[in-house]
Amino acid sequence: MRAIPGLVTLRPGDANEVVEAYRVILQLRHKPAVLVLSRQPLPAFDRTKYAAASGLARGAYVMADAPDGNPELIPIASGSEVGLAVNTHERLLAEGIRSRVVSMPSWDIFDHRSQEYRDSVLPPTVKRRIAIEQASTFGWERYVGDSGKIIGMKSFGASAPLKELRRRFGFEPEQAVAAAKELLGRA
Repeated sequence: MRAIPGLVTLRPGDANEVVEAYRVILQLRHKPAVLVLSRQPLPAFDRTKYAAASGLARGAYVMADAPDGNPELIPIASGSEVGLAVNTHERLLAEGIRSRVVSMPSWDIFDHRSQEYRDSVLPPTVKRRIAIEQASTFGWERYVGDSGKIIGMKSFGASAPLKELRRRFGFEPEQAVAAAKELLGRA
């Protein structure tokens, strides 16, 4: 869907973001939009601990940040993978690694924000970034850059229980933390 020019694709990461996605879609007058929802049961994030889901209206937002607001690494995700990014962030913080979680439900909306806003979410000085996508890695390279990593599918897929597929393709917290440490040279 993201590859279709002019189509606003929204991939919310929890029920709060779904509500905000509907608000965005209802305001669109001259653009088609698609709301991509997961069949998986997703947790609703505690928005007293994490940023308000209203950030979805800007396409991407800082959902959780390093205590000092100066991250070493940025996990980026949308949809069901936001939970994995948050889990990775919490584990990294517990090990003293400063990270920032960016929820990026809509590339199209984010790309149309000011450069100042985009840089506030993805600071150019933070080169260590990990995009997490349980599908094709197509397109994420523009957000992670040359120094980043994309955890995603490079094959057509497989048929097995979800838990087994997550382990096989690297969509578990331990594997995401290991990838983060590798990027930081702490493997």
